[in-house]
Amino acid sequence: MHAEEKFTPKTWPAAPEKSTLEGKNKFLGFWLFLGGETVLFASLFATYLALKDRVPDQSMAHAKDLFELPTVFLATMLLLFSSLTSVYAMYHMKNYNFKKMQAWLLITVLLGVGFLVLEIQEFNHYVHEFHHTFTSSAFGSAFYTLVGFHGGHVAFGLLWITSLMLRNAKRGLNLYNAPKFYVASLYWHFIDVVWVFIFTVVYLMGMVG
Repeated sequence: MHAEEKFTPKTWPAAPEKSTLEGKNKFLGFWLFLGGETVLFASLFATYLALKDRVPDQSMAHAKDLFELPTVFLATMLLLFSSLTSVYAMYHMKNYNFKKMQAWLLITVLLGVGFLVLEIQEFNHYVHEFHHTFTSSAFGSAFYTLVGFHGGHVAFGLLWITSLMLRNAKRGLNLYNAPKFYVASLYWHFIDVVWVFIFTVVYLMGMVG
C-alpha cells in the first residue's frame, strides 16, 4: 500500500500504524527510545528514594508537611482521563474518522494543559508557603528533578500531539501520518504510567512518612 493512497473506511487497513515498513521502523525506534527513558526515570526514582528524608534542618518542611493530596489527586485524574481520551482518538484513527480523532486529541491536549497548570500552582505553593525550593535541601533537589522532569515530558508530549494535529489538519489521515499519531499516543500512555508511579512513590508514600 502506498502511503498517499486514498482510502475509505472500508478500505482503510485494520492496523494502519503498521501497514508500511516506515511505520514498523517508527515502532522499533520508539521502543528503543522508551527503553532509555525507562532507565532514566528509574534512576531518578532511586535518587529520590535515597534523598527524600535528607533535609538540613528538622524544622524544615518534609514530604508529609508539604503535599496536598486533593490537588495532586485532581491532577492525577486529569492525566488519567487524558490517557483514556487518547485511546478514543486512536480508536477513531483505526476507523478512518479523522475529525473525531482530532476532536479527542484536542480534549487530550486540554486535559494535559490542565495537569500542567495544577503542577505549576503546586510548585508555586511549595516555594512561597514553605520555602521549599530546588536548592533548599537534597529532598527538594530530588523532588523537583523527578516531578519537574516528568512535567517537562508532559509539555513535550503536548507539543508533539499539537504539532501533529496542526500539520495534518488539511491532509487528513494516510499511512504516512497514522504511525506518527499512534506513536505519540503510546508516548502519552508512557507519561501516564510514570505519573502513577510518582503519585504512589512520592505523594502517597510521602504522606505516610
